[in-house]
Amino acid sequence: QVQLVESGGGLVQTGGSLRLSCAASGHSFSTYAMGWFRQAPGKEREFVAAISWSGTITYYADSVKGRFTISRVYAGTTVYLQMNSLKVEDTAIYYCAADQVRATIVAEVDYWGQGTQVTVSS
Repeated sequence: QVQLVESGGGLVQTGGSLRLSCAASGHSFSTYAMGWFRQAPGKEREFVAAISWSGTITYYADSVKGRFTISRVYAGTTVYLQMNSLKVEDTAIYYCAADQVRATIVAEVDYWGQGTQVTVSS
């Protein structure tokens, strides 16, 4: 059974930090790009960050560049999202994703996690 399991969400104040983790199992994810998307209430799911299967290429949405860092070990099946300098507008459900392209486009994602809530209070 294919599973992407997120953890690390929670409540934090503006300017604080959180680290999300996503553990993949049940499939050969070592050759998959993995990424993070988020969805705020009433809004569409949007791309946040992604990383290639080798861990050497990363992609970020403009809104999180310089604040968030995505990482994974080479061909690893666990991906992390370090989120610093959090803002109220970062509040959303964060979803882990995997696909065989770049994990940057919702329509191309093959596998989704169940999501983890991140709430940033002012």
